[in-house]
This record gives sequence, C-alpha cells and structure tokens, in this order.
Amino acid sequence: MRAVVRGRVQGVGFRFFAAAAARRLDLRGQVRNLPDRSGVEVVAEGERPALDDLVRALRQGPPLAEVESVNVAWCPATGGLPNFTIRAWG
Repeated sequence: MRAVVRGRVQGVGFRFFAAAAARRLDLRGQVRNLPDRSGVEVVAEGERPALDDLVRALRQGPPLAEVESVNVAWCPATGGLPNFTIRAWG
C-alpha cells in the first residue's frame, strides 16, 4: 500500500504518529516527508485488515495535524520492505 497524505502534515509529528501506528499493527515499510513539502508518503505492507487500520489512522492524524486528503494505491506486496522506518526526505 502506498498512501500520500496532504494537508498540515509536516512539522506536526505526523511521521512519528504514522510509524508508531504501523509498528503497533506489525506492518513493514517506511514513512517520509515528500521533498517538495506537499505531504507525507507512507509505504507499507502486511495483512490487509492491518493496512486498512493504518489508512484509518492516517485519515485521523496526530492532534496538531490537519489532514486534507489521503490518496491510497494498493500494490502487490514484495516482501522486501524493512521493519517500519522513518525517513527525513526523498
């Protein structure tokens, strides 16, 4: 699953929120700020119910976030993603 979250999602702890949610759900992948500062990208794989829970969490966001949209693309899992990590840029 690849999700791009837009709105007030940088500088509000969104990456840490997303990573904590993904780790609780036993998902693998990464979250990063988009280089153009237009949003946050989340790439995750795991069981579909857990991925659905993550998408719900992304739509909510942490307290200081203002999520305007979450665009989700479903892709086949590769099994090659690491334990869930946080990346800064690009």
